[in-house]
Amino acid sequence: VEESIMGRLFRETPVNSIWEGSGNVMCLDVMRALHKELETGAAYWTEMELARGGNACLERALDGLRAALADTASIEWRARSLSEQMALIWQGALLVQYAPVVVADAFCASRLGNSWSGAYGTLPADTDFSAIIGRALGD
Repeated sequence: VEESIMGRLFRETPVNSIWEGSGNVMCLDVMRALHKELETGAAYWTEMELARGGNACLERALDGLRAALADTASIEWRARSLSEQMALIWQGALLVQYAPVVVADAFCASRLGNSWSGAYGTLPADTDFSAIIGRALGD
């Protein structure tokens, strides 16, 4: 066993459960803060509203998240998904406010749009790739 990766994987197995556990605790803390410390949710939504009107995918994601958070049934089971949505929406909101439109639109389409698959490189065909690559290259 020690001549292959199995020994190391076996020794690291307890660490994997700790990571999983702490991730769940963080997500549950987010949900708790949103529902018990109302100013936390208000601050989040204030920030998100600054980006309203900047991208249709972001609009739908904001509305969907608001509805999902209002439904407190089984929220513990959805905490990871909701926390991920909150983070992605915040990223999208910041890009809509401060990045070039082509960058914000590409992010929102790939992370908040209907085709989100969790994999990078799943941008819609109408994405302005040349503008994004040119920006990255400093053109």
